[in-house]
Amino acid sequence: MKTIKTRLEKRHRKLSLKAFAEVYRAGETSGIPYWIAGIIGLLILILFLPWTQTIRSSGIVTTLRQEHRRQEIHSMIGGKVSRWLVKEGDLVTEGDTLVVLTEIKDQYLDPRLLDRTRQQIGAKQSSIKAYQEKIAASSAQIDAIQAGLRLKLIQLRNKIDQTRRKIISDSFEALAAENDFNIAEAQYRRQRIMRDSGLASLAQVEQKLQYYQSAIAKRTSAEIKLSNARTDLVNLRIEQGSATQEYAEKTSKTRGERASAQSDRAGGEAELSKLENQYSNYLIRSGQYYILAPQSGQVVSASKSGLNEIIKEGEKLLEIIPTHSTHAVEIFIRPVDRPLIQRGQVITFSFDGYPAIVFSGWPAASYGTFKGRVIFVESGVSDNGKFRALVAEDPHLRPWPPTLSRGTGAQAIALLKDVPIGYELWRNINGFPPDFYVPDASDKKGYDKKSAK
Repeated sequence: MKTIKTRLEKRHRKLSLKAFAEVYRAGETSGIPYWIAGIIGLLILILFLPWTQTIRSSGIVTTLRQEHRRQEIHSMIGGKVSRWLVKEGDLVTEGDTLVVLTEIKDQYLDPRLLDRTRQQIGAKQSSIKAYQEKIAASSAQIDAIQAGLRLKLIQLRNKIDQTRRKIISDSFEALAAENDFNIAEAQYRRQRIMRDSGLASLAQVEQKLQYYQSAIAKRTSAEIKLSNARTDLVNLRIEQGSATQEYAEKTSKTRGERASAQSDRAGGEAELSKLENQYSNYLIRSGQYYILAPQSGQVVSASKSGLNEIIKEGEKLLEIIPTHSTHAVEIFIRPVDRPLIQRGQVITFSFDGYPAIVFSGWPAASYGTFKGRVIFVESGVSDNGKFRALVAEDPHLRPWPPTLSRGTGAQAIALLKDVPIGYELWRNINGFPPDFYVPDASDKKGYDKKSAK
C-alpha cells in the first residue's frame, strides 16, 4: 500500500509539473514583446497616414429658389367661401381654381355694379366733352371780340385823322375869315372918316358896313366850325378809350366764363379718373372671387373648411408644395469655422433615409454620400448664433436622389486640408480649429462660370 501511495504521489507531482510547464511555458521564449512592438510600430505608422480635415454640421433639405418653397395661398379680399374645388393632397397645375368666394360687403353686392359704373364714366365723359366745347366757344368768342376791337380802333383812328385834317382846314378857314374881318373893319373905318370929311357918300359907307358885318358873321362861323371840329376830335378820343374799355370788359367776362369751364372740365376729369380707378378696382375685385393656383404643386394644410365660412382680407386658406423645384441643403456653421467655408466649396452629404457609410477623413472610402457646392454664406449670424449657408447640387458631380423630399435631414461634411492623423489627433485633443484652407482655384473656376450664367 505504501508503494502504491508513493507511486501515486510521484505521478501526481509529475503531472503537476507538466501542467505548470504547459500553462506558464516555463523555459520557453515569449512572443509578446514582438507583438507589442509591432502594434506600437503600426500605430506610429497610422499616425503618419493622410487624413482629410473636416467640418461637420447638420442641415435640412430645402429649395434653391424662394418660389419653389412651400407657398401659402391667401385671399386678397374678404368674402364668404362659396365652393371648394380641391382638397388636401390634390395635385394642381398653375392657374387652376382652388376656391370660389362670394361678396359680403354691401358696396359690392350690386350684380350690375360694373355696368352702372361704366354708365357713370360715359356720362362724365359727355360732361367733359360739353365743357371742352364751351371752352372752345369761349376762345372763339374772345378772338371775335379782339378782332372787333381792332376794327373799331382802326375806324376811330381813321375818324380822328379825318377830324384832325378838318381842324387844319377849319383853322385856315378861320384865319382867312379873320383876315377878311380885319380888312373889312379897316375899310369901314376909313369910309366913316371919309364920310365925315365929305369925301365919301352915305351909300359907300353903308356898303362897307354891310361888308364888315358879313366878315364878322364869317369869322364867327369859322370859329364855331373850328371849335366843333376840335370838340369832335376830343369826342373821338373819348370814344376810342370807351371802346377799348368796353371790349376789355367783354373779353374779361368771356375769359372768366372760359376759366370757369376749364375748372369744371378739370373737376370732371378728376372725377372721371376717380370713376375709372373705381371701375378698375371693381373689375380686379371681381377677378379675386376665384383663388387660383400660382404654380403647380400639391395642396396641403387647408386652414378653412366647409362652406359659407367668412374669411378676412389676407387670411391664409391653404398651402401648396411646388411639384418642380431645385433642391438645396441649408446648413449652419460655427463662427470658428466660418473662415474655412467659401463660395463654390464642395460639401459632402449623407441624407436621412438613404443608407450611407461615412469615413470622415477618408472620403474616397465613403459609401452612399452625395456632394454639392456652397452657393452663399450669410454675412451675419442667425438666431442660433451660427452662420447660415446654402449648398446646391452640382450637375458635374453625382446627382442627388430623385426622391429627395424637402425637410429631409442631412449630415454635412466639409472637406478641408489633408494632414497626418497624428496632427489631427493632436489638434482635436488641444481643441484647435482646422487649418485655414483655400480651395483650388481651378476647381471653382468652372462652377463660377456656370453660376454666373
